[in-house]
Amino acid sequence: MYKKYWGLQSNPFQNVPDPDVFFPSSVHEEAMVRLMYVIDSNKGAGLLTGEIGSGKTTISRALLKKLNNNRYDVGLIINPSLSSFDFLQEINYQFGITPVSDSKAKLIQSLNEKLLSNFHENKETVLMIDEAQVITDARMWEELRLLLNFQLNNYFLLTIIIMGQPELKKTIHEIKQLDQRIAVKYHLRAFNLDETKKYVIFRLKKSLCKRGIFTLEAIQLIHDISGGIPREINKICDMALLTGYLNKEEHIDMNLVESVMSDRMAHGG
Repeated sequence: MYKKYWGLQSNPFQNVPDPDVFFPSSVHEEAMVRLMYVIDSNKGAGLLTGEIGSGKTTISRALLKKLNNNRYDVGLIINPSLSSFDFLQEINYQFGITPVSDSKAKLIQSLNEKLLSNFHENKETVLMIDEAQVITDARMWEELRLLLNFQLNNYFLLTIIIMGQPELKKTIHEIKQLDQRIAVKYHLRAFNLDETKKYVIFRLKKSLCKRGIFTLEAIQLIHDISGGIPREINKICDMALLTGYLNKEEHIDMNLVESVMSDRMAHGG
């Protein structure tokens, strides 16, 4: 609706995990480097945590894009709220193992054969689990621990990347045998003010914006309100662009951001 008015080719603040608009802030870039280290150095397992809206899912999609070549065989589970048996079935499905068996023993055997086949083809097998904080079945965590037993001469045949909200750290810490097997743990912090400024500018440039739209004072206020959480920054900026368009403003300033937030509060947003 407002793209033509502001001279944009796309919606710059769409809240979707699009790897093409992945912003390589220092914290997000470090997360990517650490997770790639786990995978390429055959460390077995890595853990990424962060607050809601901090960018974990976007990182997972950017990581998928980075691993999209013949060297890697990647499975992604985005809803791990499953029984332990269904979880094993989903893993096999993700790695293209068909038909998916109704026997747990056959599921494990088929997965082992797939992992060995990838190993002999010089492929790294990577399982990514997003939103892992929803796992409440202790048997699921035991299955994950046992999956790390797929080894050959001290070489992990499967790398597991676990992602979720902050409470996931406590959950895993209490499962000592699994916790000890996680080689790298990293927590995504929120953006500082400088990163928020760069993020807003980056997103606008990705939409081929050719002029400044947000004043520095407006970005300062957006940072303060959002707490530096990317998803919240997107929401505020998107509504500010819409309100600015409706009011025929030339720029998004602090007063307009305050108006947007007042309107959100009035409507329970």
